[in-house]
Amino acid sequence: MPMKKHEKNAEKGDLFTTGAEFAEENLKFNPKGKVCDLVVPVIFLIIACVIGMIYSGGFFTSDADGYHNFVTAFSNSDASVGLVYGSAVSLVFTVIFFLCRRVLSFKDSMASLPEGFCAMVPAILILVFAWTLKAMTDSLGAKIFISQIIENSAGSLQAFLPAIIFIIAVGLSFATGTSWGTFGILIPIVLSVFGADSGNITIAAISACMAGAVCGDHCSPISDTTIMASAGAQCKHINHVSTQLLYALTVAGVSFVCYLIAGFIPNWMLVLPIGIVLMLGTLFVIKFISGRKYNTK
Repeated sequence: MPMKKHEKNAEKGDLFTTGAEFAEENLKFNPKGKVCDLVVPVIFLIIACVIGMIYSGGFFTSDADGYHNFVTAFSNSDASVGLVYGSAVSLVFTVIFFLCRRVLSFKDSMASLPEGFCAMVPAILILVFAWTLKAMTDSLGAKIFISQIIENSAGSLQAFLPAIIFIIAVGLSFATGTSWGTFGILIPIVLSVFGADSGNITIAAISACMAGAVCGDHCSPISDTTIMASAGAQCKHINHVSTQLLYALTVAGVSFVCYLIAGFIPNWMLVLPIGIVLMLGTLFVIKFISGRKYNTK
């Protein structure tokens, strides 16, 4: 497995399996650094971004209806504005925090800004290309094509539709790199096919849509979450995608079988234990096969 290869390389000191660009002598360590130097700025960043978003949604300003509550302000927020405000405030806080902790000097803090930007350039380029590909996919009418396929086959394959919807959601989310976009495409179609009064089979179909969309999004090399994960870990993007893909596909395979069963037995109290048993059985089989493979070498 790809992950085994990277694990073996890490045991030898090559943490990134990428060569000299991340060689150990190029890594800088600060003996004054502690866990709080990582945790505190991240916590402050989250709080500051949330405050920035509700600020952009009118939480701190009043209109004819008075001040907006938290939920209303958050729903009306502009993420592009709120996140910029939160990030800027967090950047200033982090510099002051490190100066007070004597972890970094002001000169080193300022020098890290362009270095951080340079480190994010590959991730930004991948995101731009991903958004371009998504726009092309939308312009080609992928949403309409998928919706027509499901609606035309709904009558004859209703028992198999949860599993089919799961596969379609995985493929669509993988191709477009967005789970929320897949929700918006498939959930209205699922509700129109089954109806709101179809009971457990409708719940199973919506569950298949959401699970498949999340699975495809986390497997997709053009997903923003995947791109930012590899950028944050400072590993090559394709290395991250290839190592995580087999794990995600294993769970997706078990989930597909469970949605096949759910189409005929739409009762989660029966299907969920079956899925747990199948997952455990799959893991034991993989462990047995892997053990034999590496023991014979």
